[in-house]
Amino acid sequence: MKFRCAGLTPESIVDGPGYRYTVWTQGCPHHCKGCQNPQTWDIKQGFEADTDDVFEEIVKDPILDGVTLSGGDPFFQAKAMADLARKIHEFNSFKLNVIAYTGYTYEELISQADDSNGFMELLRECDYIVDGPFILEQRSLELKFRGSRNQRFIDVKRSLEEGRAVALTDEELSVM
Repeated sequence: MKFRCAGLTPESIVDGPGYRYTVWTQGCPHHCKGCQNPQTWDIKQGFEADTDDVFEEIVKDPILDGVTLSGGDPFFQAKAMADLARKIHEFNSFKLNVIAYTGYTYEELISQADDSNGFMELLRECDYIVDGPFILEQRSLELKFRGSRNQRFIDVKRSLEEGRAVALTDEELSVM
């Protein structure tokens, strides 16, 4: 499946826990003040990529702990990102976790999910999301895997089971 890509980082230690492959999607409707990636906002920029090709690159690296979907906002291209995440989970029996960074809150994704936008499809394929817009006035360099204090590191599987957003505590994040 084709998608607009801003870039790929095959070896990252800052985009989530462990050793990660990061997919930088193109396109973001949030336009957060102070965004570290404003070049990813315009869906017409970047380059066309294919989930099959990216998947093939990911599975070549046997020491990866997970894959991070960032951007931009991966939910702006939710169906393609769900396709990639599904391939990853089916290939490795859930050895690799999938994290998505999104400017939407978990509650917004749930309330806006429908068959056409793929939000629920991508949520079901994520192990974790970091949700909420980046808020410059709440920026903190002390937060693990988050840029501003309003953002939460959400356990998606538990959240879907419990019918509410289940955010990991700082203590839980420190052992990841």
